[in-house]
Amino acid sequence: MSDVPRQTGGSGPDLAAMRVRYVPGPLHEADVTAEPAEQFRRWLADAVTAGLPEPNAMVLATSTAQGRASTRVVLLKELDDRGFVFYTNTGSRKAAEIEANPRASLCFPWFPMARQVLVEGPVEPVAREVAHAYWATRPRESQLGAWASAQSEPIDSREALAARLTQVSERFGDGPVPLPQRWGGYRVVPEVVEFWQGQPGRLHDRLRYRLAAGAWTLDRLQP
Repeated sequence: MSDVPRQTGGSGPDLAAMRVRYVPGPLHEADVTAEPAEQFRRWLADAVTAGLPEPNAMVLATSTAQGRASTRVVLLKELDDRGFVFYTNTGSRKAAEIEANPRASLCFPWFPMARQVLVEGPVEPVAREVAHAYWATRPRESQLGAWASAQSEPIDSREALAARLTQVSERFGDGPVPLPQRWGGYRVVPEVVEFWQGQPGRLHDRLRYRLAAGAWTLDRLQP
């Protein structure tokens, strides 16, 4: 980000003057683990301990086959050595873009800690039985909401959406809510993972893991 002031029109806030001076300690190569998954778990644990709201929230970027990009915030729900897992309606815009162009990037923006983690890699669907296991842990209201919403499709009004929720609530009554056919999980398989630590003067620390020939290498990037 540039520190050069710029003039902005209107009476809104002065965006050019907005900046935070980061003062955490430096991030050295000796401070991180040999593989990014374990390093991510450490930073996630730090974010949880620090009381950050929704520390598992991540910005997911996908694109069409023609390269038209879109972003949204989703929640990380599983992390293993294979990758980062989230769940969604498989008829949604993000799912359609993943189908057409099965690559994505993630950003975990932990602003109060002056940290962020970036992940890049291919996307694969999780096994149906894995999605079933996670679905069973969801609150009932979230399960009903997934049935009521044709995610990313237009709807006439909030009232129309509420009516659909009433319909599915009556349909399932007090019984279990099954996993919808158009709902499941995706795993972003990391090929590149960058750990960013803010520093004074915008001389930030950026340590990047890259996967090559089955092994991770670590580089320091200029800020």
